[in-house]
Amino acid sequence: MQKHIEQIWEQRELLNKKEYRQAVEEAIDMLDNGRLRVAEPGDAGQWTVNEWVKKAVLLYFPLCGMQTIEAGPFEYHDKIPLKHGFAQNGVRVVPPAVARYGAYLAPQTVLMPSYVNIGAYVDSGTMVDTWATVGSCAQIGKHVHLSGGVGIGGVLEPVQAAPVIVEDNAFIGSRCIIVEGAHIGREAVLGSGTVITSSTHIIDVTGPEPVTHIGHVPPRSVVIPGSYTKHFPAGDYNVSCALIIGQRKESTDKKTSLNEALRLF
Repeated sequence: MQKHIEQIWEQRELLNKKEYRQAVEEAIDMLDNGRLRVAEPGDAGQWTVNEWVKKAVLLYFPLCGMQTIEAGPFEYHDKIPLKHGFAQNGVRVVPPAVARYGAYLAPQTVLMPSYVNIGAYVDSGTMVDTWATVGSCAQIGKHVHLSGGVGIGGVLEPVQAAPVIVEDNAFIGSRCIIVEGAHIGREAVLGSGTVITSSTHIIDVTGPEPVTHIGHVPPRSVVIPGSYTKHFPAGDYNVSCALIIGQRKESTDKKTSLNEALRLF
């Protein structure tokens, strides 16, 4: 399957052959049921990006024709079908939440009115809260809370770019933006309105000297929005950053604890 997809990527006319189209369709079906992932966790917290899987997602678009999709009173006109089978897979979906075919939602996932795009992976016990979005190929861990209005960026191009990764038990506050392949470590807590990109300076201010991380929030960090002064030819200006102000502790857990009553099936 991987070999076929790599060949199609170099020779698009191969999409006219049945066995090559089937390879793309099989890859998307495996993404949809969680047997394949765009990125996979490995040892020592390292992640491996499967570029060929992202290529399969991109190649799936020209295989699909535009069609009208009706869901109750709602009508859509798109190439990618909607995801189905929530009940048998143990997923709770509150109207009018939308997940696209090719996105994986593990059992015990809860979608409030939100959006999950193709290629995304959302693990068990995670809540995608109201008006939150999970972009294409984003990887969301277990028991994560994506609070209201959170924007998790997608990534399909360039193919070699890493997707956004949010690891297990992280709490992402309302209106946070995480894009450009940023990586949020296990049990990290992001305060409302924090923006993390691949170039964001994430400055640990808890010690005698600042320690700067770029595009990666270490595990169990408590993070809030901040700014620092940067010199430009036109003068000194404040630039947005994120500040690590401490480590997650019991009092933090109480503030960010997930209400199991909302997750009962």
